[in-house]
Amino acid sequence: MELTGWVKNYGWGRKGINSAVAQLAMANDPDFRLNEEETYAEMWMGTHVCGVSVVKETGETLDRVLKKDLSYLFKVLSIKKALSIQVHPNKCEAERLHKERPDIYKDPNHKPELAIALTPFLALVGFMSAEDIRDYIDEFQPLSKLIGKEAVDQLHDSTSSESVKLCYEKLMKTEEPVIAKCISEIAKDYQKELKSNDLLEVFTKVNKDFPGDVGVLSLFFLNLIRLQPGQAIYLGANEIHAYLDGDCVECMACSDNVIRAGLTPKYKDVDQLLESVIFESSYKDRKEFIPYRIDEQVQVYIPPVSDFAVINVNIEHSLESYKLEIQAFGSILIVLKGSRILKLKTQQGDKEILVTRGSIVYIPVEAAPEVEFAKSEDCDEDFSGYIATSNYFRVP
Repeated sequence: MELTGWVKNYGWGRKGINSAVAQLAMANDPDFRLNEEETYAEMWMGTHVCGVSVVKETGETLDRVLKKDLSYLFKVLSIKKALSIQVHPNKCEAERLHKERPDIYKDPNHKPELAIALTPFLALVGFMSAEDIRDYIDEFQPLSKLIGKEAVDQLHDSTSSESVKLCYEKLMKTEEPVIAKCISEIAKDYQKELKSNDLLEVFTKVNKDFPGDVGVLSLFFLNLIRLQPGQAIYLGANEIHAYLDGDCVECMACSDNVIRAGLTPKYKDVDQLLESVIFESSYKDRKEFIPYRIDEQVQVYIPPVSDFAVINVNIEHSLESYKLEIQAFGSILIVLKGSRILKLKTQQGDKEILVTRGSIVYIPVEAAPEVEFAKSEDCDEDFSGYIATSNYFRVP
C-alpha cells in the first residue's frame, strides 16, 4: 500500500522549499500545495492518532486498514529552531501521566527514539561529565553566581550525578528575570570564552530564537553532538535532549509523550522533568549509535527495545536487483533518492510498485521472507531509503 504522510507545521520547522519535509511531501502527494511562508517541521508515517497515514488508493487511514496500531511511529524532521529541552517518560510514568493529565500526555506509551541524520545535525544529548560541567560553571562566573556557592562547592567536593542534579535543579527553578540577566551577562562579557569552547555560534543562535530562556544555559550542562549524514543517536526513557538544527529520519515507539522544560512556547513541566530525568553523566564521543552492517547495501539500526528498528537500504544504480530478507512484521519504507521497482507479495498476490524520492510504502506481513528492489528504466542514480519495522533483530 502506498501511503501519504501527515505533515506537521510546528514553528521550529524550516520554511517552504528549504524544508526536507516539504520537499518529500511534494514528491509524495500530488495534492500537496507548498506555501513558502509556512514552516514544515515533521512528516509522520504510521498509525498514531495524532497523525495517521492515509492509503493513497482508497483514502482510508492505515490504522483502519490494519485494524491495529503499529508498535512504532516513523518521521522525517526538518529543524530550523531548537526543539524543547525534553525527556520522554518510561512506560510506568507514561501510564500515570496519561491517566492524570490526558490533555498534555496524549497516550500511555513510552517513547524511546532513534534519530538518523540526513544533513549535518546538531543536538544536545545527555549530561556532560560532572568534571566538564564543573569547569564550565567555574569559567562562566554569571552561571556560578546564579547556581550559588553551596551547590557549586558540592560539585567541587564531589563530581557526582547527585552534585550535577543539585546544580541543574537550582538552574531550572530560578526565576526567569534572573535567568535572563545571567544569559545577557554571558552574551556581553564572555564572547572569547564561548568561542574558545566552540559554543559562540550555538549560544548566539539559541538565545536569538528563545531570548532569556533557561534552555540556553543547558548548553553548559549537556553534550553538544554534531552528526554527519548517516550517523545516529538513540534516546532511551528519561534521557534529556534537544534537537537544535538539521534534517533527520526519526523512529520511536508509537507515542507522542514529551516532558518539556525549556526552549519551547509549549507547556513546561519542570518539576516532572526533574523527577524523571537521569542525571548520570556521559561523554559525547560515546553518544553516536552505531548500526549493524548486513552487507554492502544494507545496515540496520537496532535499539535496545522491541518496538522498532530501522533498516537503511543503499543500492548502487549499476546493480540490477537486490533482495532484502525480512520477517513477517508490517514495515514502512520511505525513499530519499533514486528509483527502483519494488516487488513483493501481498494478500492480493504478487505486486510491483515503482518507488521514487518521496514514495512511502507499507510493506505487509505477507511480503516476508523477502522483497526485491529491481532496477527501473532510465535510472542512473543510486537508490537510498529507510524502512521502519518491529525490532525482530533484537534477541530478548
